[in-house]
Amino acid sequence: MTADLSPMRPTRDPRVTLDDLVEVLLNKGAVLHLDLIVAVADIPLIGVSLRAAIAGMETMLEYGMMRHWDEDTRAWAERSVARRALELGEDENIVCRMSGGHLLTEGLYHGWRPGTVHLTDRRLVVLRDEPREILWETGLDAVTAVRLEPERTVGGEERLRLDVTLADGSQERLSAREPGELHALLTEACAGRATPALPFAFTPPVEEEPSLAEGHLWYHEPRRGGPLWRGGQGRLTADRLIWKSPVDSRPALVLSTADITAVRRAPAYGPAGKDSVIAVHTAAGDEVRLAADDPAAWTERLRATGPVAATG
Repeated sequence: MTADLSPMRPTRDPRVTLDDLVEVLLNKGAVLHLDLIVAVADIPLIGVSLRAAIAGMETMLEYGMMRHWDEDTRAWAERSVARRALELGEDENIVCRMSGGHLLTEGLYHGWRPGTVHLTDRRLVVLRDEPREILWETGLDAVTAVRLEPERTVGGEERLRLDVTLADGSQERLSAREPGELHALLTEACAGRATPALPFAFTPPVEEEPSLAEGHLWYHEPRRGGPLWRGGQGRLTADRLIWKSPVDSRPALVLSTADITAVRRAPAYGPAGKDSVIAVHTAAGDEVRLAADDPAAWTERLRATGPVAATG
């Protein structure tokens, strides 16, 4: 078989709209190679040589481009917002800041109130930006114990919450984007400020489930305009299959292995090439499609979990 070395020629499809062009640029990207010479009276005056890649940030990050710029920009934005969001006392410093919330259990309103969790070297605060309000606050001197507790959400996903015990015996529950990180930092800060009258009790964090498989996966994510392949990180444990994009704050897919009824290789092209697609069938009658560089290994591991293993 010989490669076709004929030059590419521009084509025009009147059915293609601007929305289609933007979708292709954001999801797949385009590489431009342009050599331009500006001439006057057949005399070359200006030369332009352009090499450019145009794509959405998610696509750029998936292929390892602009990672340092993205990380530096996000870090700068977090530092900038942290300085504006919480009024600090004299010589008070921010230890960490992350999205989260506080569980209100008293009064007329019961439920989670979303905001931003601020940990300083003196206090723990949950702040809401709009309208601006401190939802909950305590000094670190009043914290006597901190522990992580799993909680199952309404959607069936299990998440870790942070239980904070205070000197008066009350207990407050917080959510955080990175509960393990907040637990470690808060534990260190409180232990350093503990007094003999109010000793601090350290509770080890909940151990994470061991992984049966972990690595890069593509997920055929349902969208309003039709499913879309997205690259990200997949993780399989004895209880759950999880998929998360590097630009999302939460996993887009959390599937209990107890709900998996069948796993098969789909004869279709995926982002990793021919026959790279894995079809996972659930007890609700849905089909979840994944794609992997090593689909055989992922298929074998998925079949070894839950009811699929029991039925062979």
